[in-house]
Amino acid sequence: MNQGGSRPAPPHMAEWRPSASLDVLRLRADLLARLRHYFAATGALEVETPALVRAPVTDVHLDALRVLDDGSAEATVGFLQTSPEYAMKRLLCAGAPDIYQVCHVFRAAERGRRHNPEFTMLEWYRLGLDHHALMRDVEALIRVLLEGRREIPPSVSVSYREAFRAVLDLDPFDAKVDDLAAALARLGVTLPASMRAAPARDDVLDLAMGTVVADSFAADRLTFLYDFPASQAALAQVRGGVASRFDADRAERRTRGRPDRSIDERFLAALDHGLPPCAGVALGFDRLVMVASGADSIDDVMTFPFEHA
Repeated sequence: MNQGGSRPAPPHMAEWRPSASLDVLRLRADLLARLRHYFAATGALEVETPALVRAPVTDVHLDALRVLDDGSAEATVGFLQTSPEYAMKRLLCAGAPDIYQVCHVFRAAERGRRHNPEFTMLEWYRLGLDHHALMRDVEALIRVLLEGRREIPPSVSVSYREAFRAVLDLDPFDAKVDDLAAALARLGVTLPASMRAAPARDDVLDLAMGTVVADSFAADRLTFLYDFPASQAALAQVRGGVASRFDADRAERRTRGRPDRSIDERFLAALDHGLPPCAGVALGFDRLVMVASGADSIDDVMTFPFEHA
């Protein structure tokens, strides 16, 4: 008999409660309603595309979760989407107007205070806009979402080059990798062991951005960073064919010992048909809820993070 204390929980009684409070869940619902009202008022069509796809992104820095269907006569493999970008651009090639989507996306090996392997993404595309006009669209949306919860001073726009020069006093487009590493060391940031032998330029730039450059931005307002190096532009419009960029990604994945990924041929076919002039962006919706609620962890704004799913 257990006297003078509570009984231990049975082994099967794992934590079952949501990690977010009911107040935060109500806030999520309110923000979703606000964003849908904003896009409807600005003429954007809400769309849905598959979460399970045949060809994942080839991006060197993203790993898709693999799904195996071994119950069929011939096992088939799919992947959970890391972003709806390919499918949404196919819709634009097919003549869709401005479009947006709120969906669950999945990324392997991503877990932390602001990361969960499954999270909610808001992605949208506007026809005929450039990236500067899109920045204003992003700002207008966020002001609508945070109205009554946070005061936001006027936003700041800064180029990638200007941001690096202000913090590291060098030009990120021209500086040698050793000079970048030395500038980081002077600010107390050392390259991790995995990068020291032969640091890749983009990896060092990413480290600088994540540790000191972005950290210099004002915490009380939006800072828009633009004109990234072409090597970091993902599928933004730069010189060179998209297919060749996929091939370069695949070669780099092999160099790094990452699993190879086949190219999405349907996406390439859509681009051959013609992608209209447009601008698009993706925002992590859970992080917007974090800003609105003042939460310190993504777990506090989700029903069931990965460990409790």
